Amino acid sequence: MFDLYDRHIDYLRISVTDKCNLRCRYCMPAEGVPHREHGEFLSLERIAEVVRVGVRLGITKVRLTGGEPLVKRGIVELVRLLRGISGLEHLGMTTNGVLLARLAEPLRRAGLDSVNVSLDTLDPERYREITRVGDIRRVLEGIEAARGAGFPIKLNMVVLDDTGAEAIEAMRRFCAERGLTLQLINHYALGEEKLDTYRFDRPPACGACNKIRLLADGTLKPCLHSNREFPLDPEDIEGSLRRTVAAKPQRGGACTNRPMVGIGG
Repeated sequence: MFDLYDRHIDYLRISVTDKCNLRCRYCMPAEGVPHREHGEFLSLERIAEVVRVGVRLGITKVRLTGGEPLVKRGIVELVRLLRGISGLEHLGMTTNGVLLARLAEPLRRAGLDSVNVSLDTLDPERYREITRVGDIRRVLEGIEAARGAGFPIKLNMVVLDDTGAEAIEAMRRFCAERGLTLQLINHYALGEEKLDTYRFDRPPACGACNKIRLLADGTLKPCLHSNREFPLDPEDIEGSLRRTVAAKPQRGGACTNRPMVGIGG
């Protein structure tokens, strides 16, 4: 699929839940998100159906996000369902790693290709400060379990205003010693105008954007930095995907109608 600006859209990010077991201060309110019943989220089968149609239209890469995807009931089964779709070339996941130690092997066996682990610091106290409730030891155990399962691993490090150069260098050494890839992410606010002048690896420039998003409640979002969104029509999934691609703006602006935790980054 190509959008109106001739960008090849072949990447679907799927937020499987807006729930999370951390409360990162740049992403989640301290009190968490309003409670929603399990039935308010898309079923595993519906997600798989969307991916199946998307692959037929040219989607080759899917990334599962949250919230925190590993708190999603049936996440291993979802991976298994998606891996069974012919033509899907890459199935990845972005996770905070807290539950990864016990789920790395099942996810690998189910067919997950890669994991990105969000880790903004190696300092236990600072990790606790950023996440409000987190224990960095569980994340480090999860990373080791993912390495043992044979996953290619990226570490996503959000560079905050008070992140020092020494912290970035420490993370570079940590990754180099373990064969991990470090991805530096500029801290940004969805409610502020999207920039194309970030200093680090992410966010990418709008001209290089190749993705659309499916949210946990069945909303399709053509651009992270926009209020544009469309409800998924289960009777016309292909039409829903095509409308979403056609609605991608030339460049992002600001998103004020949803928090980051509900979109998945």
